[in-house]
Amino acid sequence: MATPTGKLFLIPTFLGNANNELLSPYNLSVIHRLDEFIVENEKPARAFLKATKTPIHQNDFVFHLMGKHADRADFPSYLRACKTGKDIGLLSDAGLPCVADPGYELVRLAQDQNIEVVPLVGLSSIMMALMASGFNGQSFRFHGYLPHDQQRKRKKLKQALSDVSRNETQIFIETPYRNAAFISELKQSFPASTRLCVAVDISLETEEIRTKPLKNWSANETDLHKRPAVFLVGL
Repeated sequence: MATPTGKLFLIPTFLGNANNELLSPYNLSVIHRLDEFIVENEKPARAFLKATKTPIHQNDFVFHLMGKHADRADFPSYLRACKTGKDIGLLSDAGLPCVADPGYELVRLAQDQNIEVVPLVGLSSIMMALMASGFNGQSFRFHGYLPHDQQRKRKKLKQALSDVSRNETQIFIETPYRNAAFISELKQSFPASTRLCVAVDISLETEEIRTKPLKNWSANETDLHKRPAVFLVGL
């Protein structure tokens, strides 16, 4: 009789400070029985697992790295345990795996190998910001980070302006130290009446979500400096 294939669990992590109240009992039950993980980086993965009070000792974990310095040629071997019937987990550094995060390549491999992929419910700064923005949630586009190349950036923002005019919400993220500079770029690219929502520190005690016309946003929003933010532009 063939050995049943193990599952690949996609496990959401915290967006900031550890708070087990934000994890469902089911998520905790899954986490507490797994000892093998595909992770973006080992250090935050260990910190997350320790915060969940997993009964498994840190020395007993097996980690496979999928971050930017990982060798893609090794990825198929990460799923070997599933073929023997063992369940494993996939963790990003923050929030949902595979959404504005690496991991999709491993999920694609799992799908190709008929390994069951189980996404768990969890925190998503992008979706939570969209929910609270007051913008259209039925038609939206997530851009991630804008290109560094100025010509490509202008082209992207020009397209975003066209999409906003059709009531399609535009969602961006940026490196926290560039929050104020990014708002200045938006002010230069969109009409002053366009509305901007900035959502910072999602799920933390310092969470703040504000939506107002671009003309009312200061080019030097010092209270946003170095705080993780999601930017949404809409009507």
